[in-house]
Amino acid sequence: MSTTAGNADYGLVGRFGFEPGMVVQELGWDEDIDEDLRGAVEAAIGGELVDDRYGDVVDAVLLWWRDDDGDLVDGLVDSLTDLAEGGPVWLFTPKVGRDNYVDASDIAEAAPTAGLATTTSLAAGPNWSATKLVSPKSSRAGRRTS
Repeated sequence: MSTTAGNADYGLVGRFGFEPGMVVQELGWDEDIDEDLRGAVEAAIGGELVDDRYGDVVDAVLLWWRDDDGDLVDGLVDSLTDLAEGGPVWLFTPKVGRDNYVDASDIAEAAPTAGLATTTSLAAGPNWSATKLVSPKSSRAGRRTS
């Protein structure tokens, strides 16, 4: 299935792993986001994205983040509030050279502090980059505190 939204073909949304029936929470929406990409995600899941008022567990988080949005660690930790165990956080940041781009080293430093690991990075349309963040398997398996 080719996913098309607006005038842009975003077949790459399939690389994000979104599937029909998934509940995807969108955080950080603003007027500068890529509406075509957003629409392609909604087409892939077969429904609308939910926001932070959803109040239930979600399968994945789509987080739009800009350099002037504040502390990235806090943003990442907040993105985990409703996320199901094992679900990914897709961090969308402006590409290098765009206003408010986020340096890759900032993401690399913030992710482990928030309890996440970076797994994949790819271009997400003309103005945004996407980074997949997940909870490291070792952090949840076999650890007990007494």
